[in-house]
Amino acid sequence: MSEPTAPQPQTVADTEIQDGGPPNGKRRMIGRIALGVLAVGAVYGAYSYIDYRNHGRFLQETEDAYVRADGVSISSKLSGYVRAVNVKDNQAVAAGALLLQVDPTDYQTRLAQAEAQVNVARATETATLASIGEAQAGVGQAEAALSAAQRDLAYLNGEVARYRPLVATGAEPKQTLDQMVSNRDKAAAQVRAQQSAVAAARSKVTSIRAQAGQSAAQIESARTQQQAARNDLSVTRIVAPVAGKVASSSVRLGQFVQPGQRLLTIVPTDAIYVEANFKETQIGLMRPGQPVTISVDALPDVEFHGVVESITPGTGANFSLIPPQNATGNFTKIVQRVPVRIRLNAGPESRKVLVPGLSLKVEVDTKSASKAIDAIRAEQDKAPAHQ
Repeated sequence: MSEPTAPQPQTVADTEIQDGGPPNGKRRMIGRIALGVLAVGAVYGAYSYIDYRNHGRFLQETEDAYVRADGVSISSKLSGYVRAVNVKDNQAVAAGALLLQVDPTDYQTRLAQAEAQVNVARATETATLASIGEAQAGVGQAEAALSAAQRDLAYLNGEVARYRPLVATGAEPKQTLDQMVSNRDKAAAQVRAQQSAVAAARSKVTSIRAQAGQSAAQIESARTQQQAARNDLSVTRIVAPVAGKVASSSVRLGQFVQPGQRLLTIVPTDAIYVEANFKETQIGLMRPGQPVTISVDALPDVEFHGVVESITPGTGANFSLIPPQNATGNFTKIVQRVPVRIRLNAGPESRKVLVPGLSLKVEVDTKSASKAIDAIRAEQDKAPAHQ
């Protein structure tokens, strides 16, 4: 016969299997942990909801945003050959710096010609003024001759009046009276002639004065042409209207340029801003002055800040080259986007990286306008139902 087998000791697992589960202490521990997790989740959920109601729902975000700068296209006002080019692409320039120069030779010649015309007009005016003095002397001479003729006429009138009674009484011969009458008539004719001479001399003075006025006008015209020539000569030197960086330069030394031809572009890197295109469902509470948080793809670990500067008075489609005509054909509703201009708060080092065209992520806090909806509702409630 075989010997009886000794009983084996029971393990904890065997005990748990026999009892139908873990001990009561362990089950209470698991229950407490579960309740703790649920409590933490509930608190976190409540906090998240409260935070969303108080703050999160007012944050409007878009990735359709870019760095912008109002570049200035530089062109020539005049035609001519380019004599010098003082800048190259990507070069920083200050306002007023010389960019390039058009050959000034022809314009210097025009200026010299205009100055000569001014001198000719001045000489003509001087001669005309001298003629006025001469004509005024002629008026004085004619007036003196008229005065003498008038005195002779008055004397002869007196003699005729004195001799007429004497001739009637026979004291003087009639031939003497006839001679005096003839002399008187000649004196009267001489007075009329001198009066005409005086009038002619005065008319000559008036005419010369008109010529002097014409000479003065010619001087002003010549001066205007001189100033225009001087202006043309000055703009042969093309300078930077604003500070910035040179971009897309297409001008070359010796090139013949035409008026209005674009030569290069100045990008004012110190005047960059952000243009963010928000959906129409996001701009209801958006107002100028609201704070903005900006993330740049080129600097993912840096957060920039800004302020809403203005909101475009229309959607982007409204200002497109060919606006959509929704009143014709089949209509499909598409959410429109409204450009919002944002002033970027960035220092010199940041502006070296923030070049126009970079992609951004923009978040606007619109909480400051949270009461606007109530104000709009109140305004509409007060408005009459029918006009």
